Amino acid sequence: MLQLVREFLTAVQFFTRLPITGRLAEWVGFSPELLRASAGHFPGVGLVVGVAAATAYALIDALLPETHATPLVAAVLSTVLTVLMTGGFHEDGLADVADGLGGSYDRERALDIMKDSRVGAFGAMALVLALLGKVALLALLGSVEGVPTGWDEAPFSSWYVCAALVAGHTISRALPLLLIAWLPHVGDTAASKSKPLADQISSRSLLVAFVWLFMALWLVLSVLDAIDLIVACSFSALAWLWMGRWFKRRLQGFTGDCLGATQQVCEIAFYLGMAVAL
Repeated sequence: MLQLVREFLTAVQFFTRLPITGRLAEWVGFSPELLRASAGHFPGVGLVVGVAAATAYALIDALLPETHATPLVAAVLSTVLTVLMTGGFHEDGLADVADGLGGSYDRERALDIMKDSRVGAFGAMALVLALLGKVALLALLGSVEGVPTGWDEAPFSSWYVCAALVAGHTISRALPLLLIAWLPHVGDTAASKSKPLADQISSRSLLVAFVWLFMALWLVLSVLDAIDLIVACSFSALAWLWMGRWFKRRLQGFTGDCLGATQQVCEIAFYLGMAVAL
């Protein structure tokens, strides 16, 4: 159990800006093997981020006057919180992938562009569209009247959005792990920060990831309808499949940036699936 806690805290250190310092950091330690084992806790990090985003959304929705603009404001501010918590880690990966694969059809040139820290036109467009899409879908979910959650009789219920945030952040961080099992890691492996994490994934890590995902879905099933959840998960799975086939065709593998981009696309696809289900 203590080893699982160390792995989880390592994942929190790697994927978020949440402070783990002092004696706690010394106890956790670091090694390539520990980072590799922490991959299974990626959905657990998503659960933490999702709960924080849901809490922010609910508080903002409760404090502001009840108008048609309230879900939009709550969606924007909860999204800002998630970006601050993660340091834009996954959004940065999305921008790099868009610049690389949008900027060149040559595999090696695309990989070189993805390593450049500067954001180009394709990356900027991808970031703007992704954030707009995420905020718009969350605002839409929060504006649907008469959502049958059984938790809130208000015409604009925040419970549905909160549950979607928890599930969306968790499942979108579970699906990229399947890319590690499916495709080889490519690029500058010597300099890649994600190499120890992404070069392979064990059956144990996949099992740990499944446990985190099961916990999140069990948590939100008290609010979401099972059919809605199945439709949303299906949209996420289709987005993951599309991204994986794209990386396989263009790069013959994946990089750490590809994992971040997949997380973003799968999260947006989940919210789209929730909206379509409604």
